[in-house]
Amino acid sequence: MFGRVRKVWDRLLSSVSVAEGPGGDSRGHNLFEAAAAYVSAYVEDDQERMDEAAGRVSPEALSFGLNELACRAVVALARERDESPRTVARALLGLPAS
Repeated sequence: MFGRVRKVWDRLLSSVSVAEGPGGDSRGHNLFEAAAAYVSAYVEDDQERMDEAAGRVSPEALSFGLNELACRAVVALARERDESPRTVARALLGLPAS
């Protein structure tokens, strides 16, 4: 099981694209930075910034980063509200409590 997780993780890390940074030096973009930039641009309805953030990493890496961001946000809100993550997630999506 851990071998499969490691393979997926390695594939995600290797899928991060490399772009030229300031001064022409190359560096890999962090998929979590790209996910945070994408979500904040989405909330602010800034299509140009969304496109720029989405172009930093592969679509698979961005999807993984967005999923991780969503999970961490739900857990943080659940702790803050002293509720279960399931209750918080359903409330954020406008679903009835189960």
